[in-house]
Amino acid sequence: MITHVVFFKLKDRSPESVEQARTKLQNMEGKISELLHIEVGADVIHSERSYDLVLITKFNSLEDLKAYNVHPVHQDVLAYMGEAKDGVAPCVDFES
Repeated sequence: MITHVVFFKLKDRSPESVEQARTKLQNMEGKISELLHIEVGADVIHSERSYDLVLITKFNSLEDLKAYNVHPVHQDVLAYMGEAKDGVAPCVDFES
C-alpha cells in the first residue's frame, strides 16, 4: 500500500476558506476508483508555522497513485488548490 501526504497553507486562512478547501479535497472520496482512503484534516493550533490542511490518501500501488494524479477529478482539485494555496510542503509518498 502507498500512503500519500500533502500539507497546504492557504492564502486566505479564514475558517470559511479553510473549510471550503477541506470540502473540495474531501469530495474526491468515491469519485476516483484507485483512491482507497482519504482523510483531510484542518489545523487546530493556528501557529505561524502551522499548515492549514493535511491530505492523507492511500493507494494499492504506485501505479494507482499515478492514475490518481492524472484523474480529471484530481486535476480539478489541483486547479482549485493551485489558486487557493499560499504554499505546499513537499509531499511524502511511502509504503505502508
